[in-house]
Amino acid sequence: MEPAAEFVKSWMKLSKDWQTQMEAEMAPQLTGGQLQVLELLQANEPMKPSELLPHLETTPAAVTTLLDRMERNGLVKRTRDENDRRIVWISTTDFGHTERERGLRIRSDIVNRSLDRLSAHNRQLLVYLIGKVSGTRDKKAASHAEEPRAIKATS
Repeated sequence: MEPAAEFVKSWMKLSKDWQTQMEAEMAPQLTGGQLQVLELLQANEPMKPSELLPHLETTPAAVTTLLDRMERNGLVKRTRDENDRRIVWISTTDFGHTERERGLRIRSDIVNRSLDRLSAHNRQLLVYLIGKVSGTRDKKAASHAEEPRAIKATS
């Protein structure tokens, strides 16, 4: 099998396995999409629903439905802007903060169970290489971080 096809097959299986485990372990209070919203709010709170769109890659109607469910479950609250009542701000409730932390712990545990199959050096190398391939590796951080040493190929 060619390397690209092998990579895609492995990546898709790993992603599916992680998603399945996350949904099972976070249920019934939280979904993967809701965790993503709570993470965005942690970094940028408060946000307008329209500001979530580029990060979630979905439709405005789907964001509204997601936020409706999150509000019903006590994860977020909507507040009208004091100066412009047309603007709605989304913020995290105390319960939302608690659930975000629980979701992040669950995700971290799931990923770490997979990464535990690798040595510490290979984990560091994997994270570095995926960051390079995906283009998410911050150039500033990369200039300050030590690149993992190459692994010698053995027969």
